Amino acid sequence: MVRKAQDLCGYGIILRCMSVLVTGATGHLGCNLVRALLAKNRKVRVLIHNTRLGIEGLDVETASGDVLDFDSLVKAFDSIEVVYHLAGYISLLPSDRPLMEAVNIQGVRNVVEACLRTGVRRLVHFSSVHAIKDVPNGTVDETCSLVDSPDAPPYDRSKAAGEREVLKGLEKGLNAVIISPTGVIGPHDYRPSHFGQALIYMAQGKLPALIAGGFNWVDARDVVEGAIGAEQKAPAGSKYLLAGHWVPIPEIAAMVAEITGVPAPGFTCPPWLGLCGAPLLSTFDRLRGRQPLYTAMSIKSLQHHRHVSHQKASRELGYQPRHFRKTLEDTLKWFEQAGMLNPAARRKESR
Repeated sequence: MVRKAQDLCGYGIILRCMSVLVTGATGHLGCNLVRALLAKNRKVRVLIHNTRLGIEGLDVETASGDVLDFDSLVKAFDSIEVVYHLAGYISLLPSDRPLMEAVNIQGVRNVVEACLRTGVRRLVHFSSVHAIKDVPNGTVDETCSLVDSPDAPPYDRSKAAGEREVLKGLEKGLNAVIISPTGVIGPHDYRPSHFGQALIYMAQGKLPALIAGGFNWVDARDVVEGAIGAEQKAPAGSKYLLAGHWVPIPEIAAMVAEITGVPAPGFTCPPWLGLCGAPLLSTFDRLRGRQPLYTAMSIKSLQHHRHVSHQKASRELGYQPRHFRKTLEDTLKWFEQAGMLNPAARRKESR
């Protein structure tokens, strides 16, 4: 169903009538963002590239386009007040570098220029904690520098370069804010995401071993609420790290076992050993038609960004991430309801 614009908007309900466009609407965060905006009675238009998976049946307007096609963006942004830019390309494979750079850098440049061309009032750009240099013995926050090393993973470099495109737009008068989530998990993960697939394998007893290490994980629903808060409250040029909780992989596997009744893998591989076997494991997964889980980049990422602060977002936006255990329970429940997970044992109710 296509939502039709109202002819008049009273002063008290102007926010409800404001037109919002979401790129990357069928991605994990996008699916959650569209639902959150609709729940707030926002008028939503989504940019559709090649699929509507995850947004079928939602009360949104659609516009065909591609972030690499500038003219399609100008057309899609017509009459739009706010653009949420989530479209991006995520990959743990070095061979995907050209496409990552095209989408995550040139795509952002096109979005910025299209916003300037069409007079978009505010751009909310979704970057990533991976775009920020790690601080091994300290805390990562909004003051930390962007990745600039040629030795950094291609995804990290592309997201940092994309963020710099937004900064260039600010110099041209663009009204934009930047959102940098940590590792996202949560419901409405239709594809599923890299870590979402790992959770499915854990819950099905199909993960042969674990990797020592962990990451800062955040609920997709908390990220989009933080982003909406930034759209409404943040000064132009602001940046917010939307972090959650650092949880090690073995602890996550133990929680999954408690929730599903499926035993966790019995072996935890040290990072050095995982790196030695990563090329073989990745090749094996691809031959089986599965998304590679253990790549050199994924293993290395589990050793970084342990201490990430969300104090600025909490202070200025009222951002408060929910408990990780609740996120994990909701995520596994959603996978089961979506028919993507059929645990071998009966799910145990959490107390």
